[in-house]
Amino acid sequence: MASDFSRTLALLRREKRISQRTAAGDLQVSQALLSHYENGLREPGLHFVVRAADYYGVSCDYLLGRSLSREGSTVQPSTEVGAEETEYDPEIALQKKLVTDSATILLDVAAKSGSRQLAGELASYLSVAEYKLFRYLYAADPSNPAEAFRTEEVSFDALCDARMKLTELQIQCAANGGGAFGLQQEEIKLPDLSLAALPEHYPGRAESLLQVLQNVSDSIEAFEQTTKKK
Repeated sequence: MASDFSRTLALLRREKRISQRTAAGDLQVSQALLSHYENGLREPGLHFVVRAADYYGVSCDYLLGRSLSREGSTVQPSTEVGAEETEYDPEIALQKKLVTDSATILLDVAAKSGSRQLAGELASYLSVAEYKLFRYLYAADPSNPAEAFRTEEVSFDALCDARMKLTELQIQCAANGGGAFGLQQEEIKLPDLSLAALPEHYPGRAESLLQVLQNVSDSIEAFEQTTKKK
């Protein structure tokens, strides 16, 4: 949490394009103390956290790394069950919304970039992931015949992984204008993907993507801590 705070505090100042000296004066601390906060050498008190959140126009949850939404908002299960989804448990309905909203934003970003290659590679990556997940569920029922698929049960998993790794490289290449991995070079212009701009460009959906990013970030950090302990 301390590392999240120091990183975010420094990021917000850079986004505001002000010097450390100016920010320190506005926040009523010495420049040396602000430098310590931004570099994670000291932890601030609650009063400074609140003052910094007000100064940069963000929530304390965002400043402390508890949310990637600058307003600190999260998508709540109890508010996401529509009339057509009454058969879902609220938590499952929430997970459905998070995944579908996030995928919609990613595909929309690709479409707005003007690159058919990028849109195609993103769709391909998501399609392979869906294929792989379906095969897992399909195989869980032994009464389902494996012959329904051309790719054998013993090899589809590794082949999907290989296809996805290649597509990841193609997505990165396409996002930079192509020219490698079988892609044509092209003019491309991605829309503003800053975390501050997402809620403005994708109202009603950006909160889902931000929560997905936060959830995955938390899970990666927890896994990293587990491996360090070993």
